[in-house]
Amino acid sequence: MALVSVNKHTATHCSTLQHTAAHCHTLQRTVTHCNALQNTATCCNTLQHTATHCNTLQHAATHCNTLQHTATYCNTLQHTATHCNTLQHTHTATHCNTTSSLSHQQSSLCQQSNTILDQTSPNPFKSNAPVSGVASTKRCHHESLQSHITCAHPS
Repeated sequence: MALVSVNKHTATHCSTLQHTAAHCHTLQRTVTHCNALQNTATCCNTLQHTATHCNTLQHAATHCNTLQHTATYCNTLQHTATHCNTLQHTHTATHCNTTSSLSHQQSSLCQQSNTILDQTSPNPFKSNAPVSGVASTKRCHHESLQSHITCAHPS
């Protein structure tokens, strides 16, 4: 009976060792799996950090594109303003030259009209007073015919 007891004890001990070995193997697999998960978590954190950095760069790029678009629009407005100023200067100069030419013509007509009035008026003082038997005459004043636009003419 002692042999049976030793065999039984050895079998129990062997079974316990086998169970412990299986448990150890399971733990070893769990540790390996845990290490893999830890590596995955580290990789995930790195990817998350990279994604955050990427989002920051994307935001900066979007801001840069907006600034570039604004600068282009500003340059267009500046070009348009310069063109507008050029057109305005050209139009004003043309208008002033036309006004000056018309003003000169009006002045000449007034002088001619006044000369005719002076030559035909029987009044020796050349006033606008009516003379009996002669139609009333009015002298031409060039200033009343000038345009109200102020033009700068070179001296």
